[in-house]
Amino acid sequence: MRIAGVSIPSEKRLVIALTYVYGVGPTRAKLICKKAKLDESVRVKDLTTDQEQLLREVLDSFGFLLEADLRREINQNIKRLQDIGSYRGFRHRRRLPVRGQNTKTNARTRKGRKGAAVTKKKVATK
Repeated sequence: MRIAGVSIPSEKRLVIALTYVYGVGPTRAKLICKKAKLDESVRVKDLTTDQEQLLREVLDSFGFLLEADLRREINQNIKRLQDIGSYRGFRHRRRLPVRGQNTKTNARTRKGRKGAAVTKKKVATK
């Protein structure tokens, strides 16, 4: 089954499968199931075509940004921060943590693997 341009897994429960759509987390998935009056524990493969259509309509009616639109908006926000020269934009540009975390010893996820330590060469004295 495809929702918002994403193939959601058919073997999983509906509330879990909905989280495969970018912009839909567990809370929002439960809200969508409640609004569509569908049981959260039903498997995606067991949904009828009418229920699938109802699910798509409910997703559209909420007005949430999903998938490509949401990714585009997030990237535009980051680009705006970089263009205005804000501190957060600078941190994004340098690929460093943006929200004030320490970087002396941590931040390996954001900074990447450690480089090799540079050692000084001994100067031979005569």
